[in-house]
Amino acid sequence: MSNSKGFTLIELMIVVAVIGILAAIAYPNYTEHVRKGRRAEAKAALMEGAQALERYYSTHGSYLDAGGNLAAVFAAQSPASGAANYAIAAEGASTATTYQLRATRGGVMAGDPCGDFGISHTGARTMVNATRTVAQCW
Repeated sequence: MSNSKGFTLIELMIVVAVIGILAAIAYPNYTEHVRKGRRAEAKAALMEGAQALERYYSTHGSYLDAGGNLAAVFAAQSPASGAANYAIAAEGASTATTYQLRATRGGVMAGDPCGDFGISHTGARTMVNATRTVAQCW
């Protein structure tokens, strides 16, 4: 009788199948977690931009700079360096007392179901081009 040590082909196939099932469950959860982190970063950049505009307004009495444009006191993209996941810009016509900032998806976030985020001078949070609700994403 031979004293064999090792695994049979069936045992190895079962282990590979179990690993495949675990990976099929874990990968979508991981990618959603990464997208959620990128969304949070964009929302934080919008909030920081709104705060910077409020500070500018408190010292200058207007959201507009000397050229009549919305003061460029906020980051133009999220993240601030590297490949942009969101482009941050003013939307619509800003006035001395009103503004609307929009974080528009781009790069790897282009197909994100939460759409593009927005915030106004009143603090109102909005989303456009989204398949999810504001409550699910903001």
